[in-house]
Amino acid sequence: MVLNKYRPQADKILVPLSKPFMRFHPDTLTWVAFISSMVAGFSFFMASINYNYLLLAFLFILLNAFFDAMDGKIAKLKGIASARGDFLDHVLDRYADMFMLGGIAFSTYCNLGIGVIAMLGVIFASYMGTQAHAVGAGRDYGGILGRADRLVYLMVFALIQFFSDSAGFVLVISGYTTTFLELLMIWFAIAGHFTALQRAHRAWKYLSEKDEKNKN
Repeated sequence: MVLNKYRPQADKILVPLSKPFMRFHPDTLTWVAFISSMVAGFSFFMASINYNYLLLAFLFILLNAFFDAMDGKIAKLKGIASARGDFLDHVLDRYADMFMLGGIAFSTYCNLGIGVIAMLGVIFASYMGTQAHAVGAGRDYGGILGRADRLVYLMVFALIQFFSDSAGFVLVISGYTTTFLELLMIWFAIAGHFTALQRAHRAWKYLSEKDEKNKN
């Protein structure tokens, strides 16, 4: 994951930002992040009617990203990090991904087939990361498309699509009329499945090496 290597630097920012939220339970912030993703997905869908909803999508993706980072940080700072909280966070993250990407997939900005393939790519990438953890290889956040990357892409392309629509710009590539959000979903479709394969390869390599050691 491109942004994963910057986690130490992000912690220096998150710690001071977390102080106003220390009174809240981390699970509460996890739910706030999830609800934000639902609003973002709905906003992407409604942008088919009024492109101003793209600004709302941008705002609530930002809130989702912020509170999704904040819940785990506060849990650690308060010393109440738990497997239950981690489980809730990861389950709601997957549903959040589907709400946000689904909002685009079912809108007029994207071909539904492309949207579905993109959603599957994201789901399989996340699944491979947790499956690696399940077989003892450790949770895998690596690959070319992690969740933090997806959120940044979604925010940036929501703004690009907004300015494109407000300018009346029509994107045509080789005679095919498309949108910037559809191009993003094509990238998610490709990079998501490639990330899943990367994580699967690392887990397979770990298990193969483990089997070799057991034989010896």
